[in-house]
Amino acid sequence: MSAALLSVNLGHAAADRGKPANRTGIDKRPVLSAAVAAPGPREVTRRLSPESRGGLAGDFIGSGRHHGGDRQAVYACAREDLDALGELVGRRFPDGSFGENLTTVGLDVTGALIGERWRIGTGPDAVEVQVTCPRIPCNTFRTWIDERGWLKTFTRAARPGAYLSVLRPGVLRRGDPVEVIFRPEHEVTIGVLFRSQTLERELAPLVLTAIDYLDPESIDYARRGKVFSIG
Repeated sequence: MSAALLSVNLGHAAADRGKPANRTGIDKRPVLSAAVAAPGPREVTRRLSPESRGGLAGDFIGSGRHHGGDRQAVYACAREDLDALGELVGRRFPDGSFGENLTTVGLDVTGALIGERWRIGTGPDAVEVQVTCPRIPCNTFRTWIDERGWLKTFTRAARPGAYLSVLRPGVLRRGDPVEVIFRPEHEVTIGVLFRSQTLERELAPLVLTAIDYLDPESIDYARRGKVFSIG
């Protein structure tokens, strides 16, 4: 199967079920298309309106401190990973369920290399993005999915989806083809980086072989052998 966008999803403001006073954009709903561009560094975007913190026009992002900015401009999940996680808990997750902007099909998102580049779409408004880092599950995600032991289930499955930066702005459309146009010469995939930051810190030396493509936080975690605390 050729890789493609199965769904393009934009966030809508919703109450954070864990902290009802806060608003979250995890409620992603399918649209036919959306313009996308690099939003700017997070120290800038966190001061912008919730609809201007990410890469997709109109995508609501509630927490400017932890989400949005250039390195997390777009979040992609594979339909195959949604299905695999759904099988673990006996339910089906619709496109957008994990708060992803892009639901792909026929693309190994977990196996994508850090720094890998994709071309999405065709013609003059085709988009180019770069794989930056995995999604680390948080309490908002846990309460949104509302599944007992969800964070541990998600972490052990190690199918976290990938954040993307935008190298070339354009328009994302449902059904657009996705082509991998560059793969760097290292072996650090989204899955490897995620596992190194959660349950397998012994992978840190391998992670550092991709240092030219890592964000500062990932470099710090690898050098110090740290892992994220998963509730």
